[in-house]
Amino acid sequence: MDHTPLTGDVGRLARQVRAALDGGPAVAPLPRLHDAEPPAGTALVVRTSGSTGAAREVALGAAALRASASATHERLGGPGRWVLTLPATHVAGLQVVVRSVLAADAGVPDALVAAEPDAHFTPDALAALLAPALADGAPVHVSLVPTQLHRVLAAADAGSPAGLEALTRCATVLLGGAATPPPLLARATAEGVGVVRTYGMSETSGGCVYDGIPLSGVRLRLAPPDPALDLSGPRSALAHPAPDKALGHTALSAPRGAMAPPGPDKSRLGVGVVEIAGATLALGYLGDDLATAGAFRTDADGVRWFRTSDLGAFAAVTSTGSGQPGVLSVLGRADDVVVTGGVNVAPAAVEAALAALAPAVLGVPAAEPCVVGVPDDEWGQAVVAVVAVTGGPAGLDAVGPDALAQVRAAVAARLGAPSAPRRVYVTGALPLRGPGKVDRRAVAAAAEAAGR
Repeated sequence: MDHTPLTGDVGRLARQVRAALDGGPAVAPLPRLHDAEPPAGTALVVRTSGSTGAAREVALGAAALRASASATHERLGGPGRWVLTLPATHVAGLQVVVRSVLAADAGVPDALVAAEPDAHFTPDALAALLAPALADGAPVHVSLVPTQLHRVLAAADAGSPAGLEALTRCATVLLGGAATPPPLLARATAEGVGVVRTYGMSETSGGCVYDGIPLSGVRLRLAPPDPALDLSGPRSALAHPAPDKALGHTALSAPRGAMAPPGPDKSRLGVGVVEIAGATLALGYLGDDLATAGAFRTDADGVRWFRTSDLGAFAAVTSTGSGQPGVLSVLGRADDVVVTGGVNVAPAAVEAALAALAPAVLGVPAAEPCVVGVPDDEWGQAVVAVVAVTGGPAGLDAVGPDALAQVRAAVAARLGAPSAPRRVYVTGALPLRGPGKVDRRAVAAAAEAAGR
């Protein structure tokens, strides 16, 4: 097995990935956690971000990686040049490398353009990276996380538009790794950025659902959630969706709904845990047969499914062209749901509301909110919001009572009183983990400490 260190040359990694896809030694871009030998056919050993607990090692087969990259090119209209801005140690960055290998095989010149492994992301650095990739008119695809896109737009607002101008020239900007606030998506789209929202994880070879529609060969279904999480009653803030026509989709929580095309309440087909099947699934977890058996299950008809940790819903449409019952809306992680006063509140809904309200209520043009639950003697958990704004403090600053009252009233009017944050803090940046994902545990710990 080849081991490419974190600071290793990306060109070397690409050569190793190509060899692995062709049956060569499996590549592990991070030091191995287990001594277990990968199963036959493994091309990559990818470490999960650890957002569900301890990090695991996922064995990704060459066939799964090729299926994922080929389906991506099919959805995007053909191979193109790929620009790597994400760490090539996690599945999102590694899939950029895999896609570039297939694109090179299809005749795309200089199919991979990559930042230095330890380069710090800035909008100007992104512009400099994209400039040579865009020089010859070849279609250019780039993968970003929402935090990166937020920074590009914030820089443009501050008078440095180079990063945004470069993104508008890209054929596709894949956006994944975390939920995309609706105002961020709307702003980027209005500026001419070709955003495609992706959903997936290490266990599915990266993004396998684009804009709510699974890639070719991928199947979705919703399974019953944990019985301890009541999603059916009127006191659940996950229930009773209603469309938000102003945003062109819904913004999950009672009395409003999940991100989905607008439509009446009857268009929602229920909330459940997202399960995924198809050729892109991983072979399993290395050194953890119990976890593999729990996450990957084969039905009586022989179809193998991966059970995610995410809640989802389908919005009914006439046809998605994929054989699915509707467009998937990912409502957030099941274990992120905040139970406050006996009511289930979905952080994603409150975050979407706060992002939309930020200009009017917080007086900032763009904001990146994170909503968490912190222990509370009266409510069990209190809904607390930490909002990152450009030029904000290094720590957490509580907003004043007047601003808090405005936020609470606005969120309550939009989502219902239980969803209204009981405390709101402003900060300069949210802590991240993995490939740009917000570290919710760190945010919750900081919010809890700030409230003492």
